[in-house]
Amino acid sequence: MKPTLLILAAGMASRYGSMKQIDGFGPNGETIIDYSIYDAINAGFGKVVFIIKEEFVDNFKAIFEPKLAGRIETDYVFQNFDLKQFGIEEEIYREKPWGTAHAILSGRNVIKEPFCVINADDYYGYDAFKKMVDFLTTEVSDSNYSIIGYEIGKTLSEFGAVSRGVCKVDASGNLEEIVERTKVYPKDGSIFYEENGEEFPLAYETPVSMNFWGFTPAVFKITEEMFRDFAEANKDKPKAEFFIPLIGENLVKRNIATFKVVQTPNKWFGVTYKEDKPYVQDSIDQLVKNGTYPEKLWN
Repeated sequence: MKPTLLILAAGMASRYGSMKQIDGFGPNGETIIDYSIYDAINAGFGKVVFIIKEEFVDNFKAIFEPKLAGRIETDYVFQNFDLKQFGIEEEIYREKPWGTAHAILSGRNVIKEPFCVINADDYYGYDAFKKMVDFLTTEVSDSNYSIIGYEIGKTLSEFGAVSRGVCKVDASGNLEEIVERTKVYPKDGSIFYEENGEEFPLAYETPVSMNFWGFTPAVFKITEEMFRDFAEANKDKPKAEFFIPLIGENLVKRNIATFKVVQTPNKWFGVTYKEDKPYVQDSIDQLVKNGTYPEKLWN
């Protein structure tokens, strides 16, 4: 059975200022999602599931169904505020959903095969999708998951500090922990992160998570149990978010699962700030010019 691609596309894009998930970046208005799905199909994925807000389903279907019909199976699931589906009866006020780990629970009823999770607004490159397919078809198990690791120096924005999950990897290539650095930036030819007003250096090749994870459906039950505990512990913290790295950290520390850090030399790029758009457009233009992608992606 071919693995499934689960795309996180329900974010509010508050720093970008508009729906960057469906903004056009390619020469014919292609979204970043288009390039991810194109690479995923070529790598061997068999289905794509979009996690979106329900009110955007018609927009997504209008954009993607004409392109993907006959190429890959598609499905749409919704991230929402309904806690009763997780056995939580208490009403908890939130202005936005609970985060990326909460989002993947939206796919629990439609995904029955090994799958990977990616962000809608990140460009990952074919190498990452191919390595993930290889892992999901030959190595994955309910106790052996994976994460694609990027060199931090290939993931930064010129227009502001970014958050990065810095990976600590053991001698076997497995994840020991992820430390979220919330203010990472280039400066004078080096890379730094800031914590409590102090600067600390990071090596260019330091592996980081760009939210590209490989799982089996067994992760849904574990994540749902964790989410119930998280919601209870954070019911008075309306901005608290349940992130995917918390799943990884929990499973590793409890010796329930290992996470192989599958490293890629690809350059990552994405859109955090509106100012990132011309850079992303130019990066895609260069990939078209060097033959990585056809000018008209879905012809």
